[in-house]
Amino acid sequence: MLQANVFSQQVALVTGGGSGIGYAIASQLLKSGAQVFISGRKEEKLQKAQERLSQLGTCHYRVCDIRDSAQIQELVAFIREKAGRLDILVNNAGGQFPSLAEDMAEKGWNAVINNNLNGTWYMTQAMAKAFFIPQKQGSILNIIVNIYRGVPGMAHTGAARAGVDNLTKTLAVEWSKYNIRVNAVAPGIIQSSGLENYPPEMLNGLAETIPMQRLGTTDEVAWLSVFLVSPFASYITGETMYVDGGQRLHGQQFQI
Repeated sequence: MLQANVFSQQVALVTGGGSGIGYAIASQLLKSGAQVFISGRKEEKLQKAQERLSQLGTCHYRVCDIRDSAQIQELVAFIREKAGRLDILVNNAGGQFPSLAEDMAEKGWNAVINNNLNGTWYMTQAMAKAFFIPQKQGSILNIIVNIYRGVPGMAHTGAARAGVDNLTKTLAVEWSKYNIRVNAVAPGIIQSSGLENYPPEMLNGLAETIPMQRLGTTDEVAWLSVFLVSPFASYITGETMYVDGGQRLHGQQFQI
């Protein structure tokens, strides 16, 4: 999408980069000249992704659970050893499951909040303190979900992602003095491996709820994401941009 040298000499980390949207973002960054690190919890998935991505440029992988601060510090050390710096952080790792609010167990609620909100914060603060703040430069992108009218059927992730949306705005202001930009992308219903976590009956008729009458693609999310961390978006910070085919203005995401 962008020129091959846009991210020349730039180093990026994409969490959850082994599949889906994260993989697509890593791919686009590599095509545009970045050196890319991908992380996730499953080594086999990361290894296979790294093998494919390495055909596009320099790509490293590291197993890391974003909920574990010790593992994040090990990732910091790994990036410092391999690249010596970090310029871009894409917080893509996360997950959720469908559940009506009245049926949601405490364990399930805490698991999603800890992963999608706390894990994003742990990773963001660690990379900022290790790299972006000392360098006086960096770009952070948070991948959330369509929270425009709430997330009925998944209150836990709606609450967590709304927290990340607000965190995006807050950090954009606080860290502007360090020349750190912070933005977010909110995908709608995207045709990716993430849909495998939902029962088929929940996905029936989804396209009809979208004005564009189709699901989005991982590349369509990646194109916007790469733009937002690029020099072409150098005066954009604190924004959450939607990639949802207009669904937030029109229809309900899931039938509950």
